[in-house]
Amino acid sequence: MRLFEPLKIGTLEVKNRIIRSATYEKMADEDGFVTDQLIDFYKQLALGGAGLIITGNALVDISGYSAPKQICIHNDFYIDGLKRLVDKVRSFGAKIAIQLVHGGRQCFPFLLAGKEAIAPSSVYDPSINVTPRAMTDDEIWQIIYAFSNSARRAMIAGFDAIQLHGAHGYLISSFLSPHTNQRDDYWGGDEERRFHFVEELYKATRSEVGDGFPIFIKLNGDDFLPKGLKIDESLRIGKRLQYLGINAIEVSGGMYESKGSVIRAKIDSEGKEAYFKEYSIRFKSELSIPIILVGGIKSKNVAEKMITDGYADAVSMSRALIREPNLPNKFMEGKEKADCISCNGCTRFLKLDYVRCVEKELASNDFSNISPSSNP
Repeated sequence: MRLFEPLKIGTLEVKNRIIRSATYEKMADEDGFVTDQLIDFYKQLALGGAGLIITGNALVDISGYSAPKQICIHNDFYIDGLKRLVDKVRSFGAKIAIQLVHGGRQCFPFLLAGKEAIAPSSVYDPSINVTPRAMTDDEIWQIIYAFSNSARRAMIAGFDAIQLHGAHGYLISSFLSPHTNQRDDYWGGDEERRFHFVEELYKATRSEVGDGFPIFIKLNGDDFLPKGLKIDESLRIGKRLQYLGINAIEVSGGMYESKGSVIRAKIDSEGKEAYFKEYSIRFKSELSIPIILVGGIKSKNVAEKMITDGYADAVSMSRALIREPNLPNKFMEGKEKADCISCNGCTRFLKLDYVRCVEKELASNDFSNISPSSNP
């Protein structure tokens, strides 16, 4: 099966085409340091057989703190803990990338210690009842260098690659989207200027890590908002990034404001799986770098079909690997479908003490690790 063939992402070779998509864990400590719980969590993923593991969103600057107990990488004193994590994963023969993120307008106010959320423009977000402050030119450059310095730390810590989070309405995504970027300067006003933030960010990051270090990005094929990013512009963004030297693109869609478009529930048939495939096939047909497809993939047959039929070069999974971190190995052994039922209990991170499969615990009547406030 092509699903179990090796794949190259730049200079990085991974053993198969199943990727663990970046998944928030809520397992760092209150200050963002790596914990033993987090290391054990990634140990199980490393043993589980995925070709590449991408960490949950790692914070590049405290102004972009979007979730409690989020991994941090905005200061050199996080390097040692991240290196412990990398060393453990690599000791089991796995490859690991870190996802770099700034939350932008999608930062809950209680996480910002009284400060305003920042974004390209002051556009109200009804999903979390936040109106961000438009960033100054100096702040924009500050965040660009926060990304590039975080990339340097990631390389020092031993990660095999970096993924930039350019999807789902976070800061990079909000600069790319005409819905959230309403500036009229170097950083916005038309399609070309909306691209400048990710362009400058990529160039600064590449200068820190060198030409040989793999950098890839997660992008929206569609924001699913009336005035949001659409597939034709997204494709042009992908082509510009390919020209600059990006090594792969993971295709996703939606943002907080577009309600349920990112993590769709009730995926109970193969026809509902791979729900961003119409966008990934456009990327695959027009770009030459590897295209990774995410979106409710739970069946081995669907994953294989996406690759053999030319929708993507690899598939990435999130919820299915929360339920079964060893699902890739199970697929190799003959299992056809994940146990995940797409209930989305694992996504209710403000109620959970840490991210896990709630349905699995309920099914086994194991309530020992569920806090009183975490019932879905």
